[in-house]
Amino acid sequence: MAKAALDLAMPPHCPLTREEVGSARALGAAAWSAVHFIDDPACRRCGVPFSAEYGAEVECPSCIAAPPDFDRARAALVYDDASHRLVVGFKHGDRTELAEMFGGWMARAAGEILDGSPILTPAPLHPRRLLARRFNQSALLARAVAVQSGARLSVDGLVRRRATPPQKDFSADARRRNVAGAFALRDDKARALFRGAHVVLIDDVLTTGATLSAAARALKRAGAARVDALVLARVVKGGIGAI
Repeated sequence: MAKAALDLAMPPHCPLTREEVGSARALGAAAWSAVHFIDDPACRRCGVPFSAEYGAEVECPSCIAAPPDFDRARAALVYDDASHRLVVGFKHGDRTELAEMFGGWMARAAGEILDGSPILTPAPLHPRRLLARRFNQSALLARAVAVQSGARLSVDGLVRRRATPPQKDFSADARRRNVAGAFALRDDKARALFRGAHVVLIDDVLTTGATLSAAARALKRAGAARVDALVLARVVKGGIGAI
């Protein structure tokens, strides 16, 4: 009732076009044509979209040449101008109410990644970064996906033990070096939780996969049987630059 009253007093607007919409968790008609959802065909491993159907088990050249440390990754959106604005508004503009909508998109994009009973865990922020930002956007997305899918959730079992500079200005090789050894399990209780488990890492954007690979290595060293990744958007070669 409170939400309905607030929507009546202050009608919600599309986060992209600012047109009036029926819910704070919806896009306007024009925005739907601006965002690009990812569907099959895609790389079996990293989920990058293909322009043609090559078969369900085909991997992209990047995954063949340098396989990531996670088993599979899926993304809801191509990271382009439209999704960049959505991510920036969510991550840096305090539009945390968008997590519910994004979580629904991610749950639909996940496919078999959410089959069974996986444990969702967000890519963690270092405590100093968390204090400055006031929330972990990946944790908000993980909670939203858990609500949509019914999957289990561990918000703080995986931690970032070393502060690292932002990845956006680094090359692919520098990104890997930057996050090497940055993640660990919080304690023995977390190690027991993840041992033998299927874990799904949740993050906002996949660029080169360096951060998710580093987190996956920490989880596998702790005994996780399988580590997948699910993100809101992913960079596609030839599209908008890395963040």
